[in-house]
Amino acid sequence: MDAVIATRGLTKVFGLNGNAVHALRGIDLEVRRGEFVALVGPSGSGKSTLMAILGCLDSPTDGTYALDGQAVEGLSGGALARIRNEKVGFVFQTYNLLPKATVARNVELPMLYAGVGGRERRARALELLEKVGIPEKAGRLPAELSGGQRQRVAIARALANRPALLLADEPTGALDSKTGAEVLALFRDLHAQGHTVVLVTHDPSIAALAERRVELHDGLIRLPEAKAA
Repeated sequence: MDAVIATRGLTKVFGLNGNAVHALRGIDLEVRRGEFVALVGPSGSGKSTLMAILGCLDSPTDGTYALDGQAVEGLSGGALARIRNEKVGFVFQTYNLLPKATVARNVELPMLYAGVGGRERRARALELLEKVGIPEKAGRLPAELSGGQRQRVAIARALANRPALLLADEPTGALDSKTGAEVLALFRDLHAQGHTVVLVTHDPSIAALAERRVELHDGLIRLPEAKAA
């Protein structure tokens, strides 16, 4: 149960026969509870496909995947959606906030889908906004925030259902270097607090901030590289 992610022989094939594209060619990956792992690789390496499977946004063609001890390969779309909402917190490059909902309401949404009561939703949303350093923005709309503040809202929303896995896809890609460094520092703080973080990036300097780096190339994992002391 210490493994939040455990895959064995994971493959993903798009298309058929002569048009088949083998995006993943047999991925064995384990991420233990409380780890901070960077998933890196160039365009076409398979990292986006692997991220989609790890986040239960897609299913593998073959192989096994257990998320927080629960086997998820072969589940229906509805079952994957339930697990995704309960177990995974997503942070995307483009924030994906609802423009007409307040900051607090955006953070509450995953809890609404999980059936959490209104009073508890609001209290937890305010607590999370405090955690990411923008409690005073609770009543604002996303358009009134800077890019860095929007990403902090997205991180708070990702934490709403106390997920087993925080999955971040190029979370600083739309930010300037200073703001990006502040967001990365927040991920390091969350890791220090015990959160399991997998960060997908093409940038080696960002990957170097993680506890461990896993590099993909042509749908295969190169030997994981531990961070130097």
